[in-house]
Amino acid sequence: MTKLKHQIHLGDFDQVDYDLLAIHTTLEDYRLAYKINQNLGILLFKNENEIPVEINKQLATFSRFTYEDDETMMTWDLIQNKQEIELPPSIIGNSLFQENSITTQVNLVTDLKKVDFVLKIEHDEQIELKEIIYKLNKIDLISAVYEVNPNEIKSKNNLIF
Repeated sequence: MTKLKHQIHLGDFDQVDYDLLAIHTTLEDYRLAYKINQNLGILLFKNENEIPVEINKQLATFSRFTYEDDETMMTWDLIQNKQEIELPPSIIGNSLFQENSITTQVNLVTDLKKVDFVLKIEHDEQIELKEIIYKLNKIDLISAVYEVNPNEIKSKNNLIF
């Protein structure tokens, strides 16, 4: 009797099957989602499942707007990349400002500290990413949109949900 051996290659799980766009803007998340919906003809909606990440022993949650297109088999996620968290007194230590709460900015994608939002586009077929970037750059109060290679991001596991 012959025994069959099955092998799992861990590299298969690291394969990235999405495109990632970095967005710099002063718009609030819901306003940005609305303007993206208008310009791209999609229907991003507020996802109640925010993305929780523990950073510096503090839980930070990042907002997320989602659109699943069953026709094109694409999933769009507009994800907040910057969040303010309040530091507990144990982290602040003894200081003159112990009475005041101190906040600090944390990032979901730590490699992209200046990026306000990321747009994650999961798809099976080729898409016109340059056209999407062009349309997004036309939105008022967006200062820049550009593609980011997910394979070069150290904190890409934060984008798996």
